[in-house]
Amino acid sequence: MRQRRGGEGDAAVRVRALAVDEQSAGALVGFGRLALDPHQPGGATMGFALRPVSWGHGYGVETVRLLLALGFEELGLHRIWGARSPVNEASAKAMARAGMIEEGRLREHVRKGGAWRDSVVHAILDREWTARRT
Repeated sequence: MRQRRGGEGDAAVRVRALAVDEQSAGALVGFGRLALDPHQPGGATMGFALRPVSWGHGYGVETVRLLLALGFEELGLHRIWGARSPVNEASAKAMARAGMIEEGRLREHVRKGGAWRDSVVHAILDREWTARRT
């Protein structure tokens, strides 16, 4: 996997984006984003999505790890969190493998298809990231 980043070189940029592509085929298979939280100094939200054809190849955990490295190692963040659908077990596994901890459930957090659904929150702190890297 190769990463291409948007938002570099501008300290005022609040969102950083990664394109996820399969290097051997040169095909875009997904994206990741890291958004600084103006209400939580030192904090950011992260998210990622992959095309179904790329599922099961490790791109999810690799994308999450790249986003966390960007946030902690390059931006000096304290906390990064993301939310997923309760039925998205693949995302749960990817975030857990990257070191994120499931913190809880936001009830009726997102409106999809005319109905409210919950979200499950995962997060990691800078010291937890550092401990995993040493």
